[in-house]
Amino acid sequence: MTSVIRHVTIDCADAHRLASFWSLVLDRPLHDEDEPGDPMVLVRTDGAGLLFITVPEPKAVKNRVHLDVQPQDRTRDEEVERLLALGAALVDDRRNPDGTGWVVLGDPEGNEFCVERSAAERGD
Repeated sequence: MTSVIRHVTIDCADAHRLASFWSLVLDRPLHDEDEPGDPMVLVRTDGAGLLFITVPEPKAVKNRVHLDVQPQDRTRDEEVERLLALGAALVDDRRNPDGTGWVVLGDPEGNEFCVERSAAERGD
């Protein structure tokens, strides 16, 4: 018997607020029973869910683990603009003149994540 990843858990200051941001990023719903003020909020995904847990200590250093997102119906650059409008912040721009590369963004609590090129842009 093997194990599976059930959740990717992210500590944060406000579980519902941060889960709501990621729900919009991924266009995936929050768990039906999750409400503002809940200390744990789950974003449902097709694989491992994203579980946000409110903790008292603030984020202090760069993430040791981060998420890479790949747009499905738009370009990387269009997705970066959409995510910035949702409240993400630009951390590092690793785009290259030839169109390769990625963009590092921070979610509303400063957790870094990368936006890669779409499958169409990669030729996948």
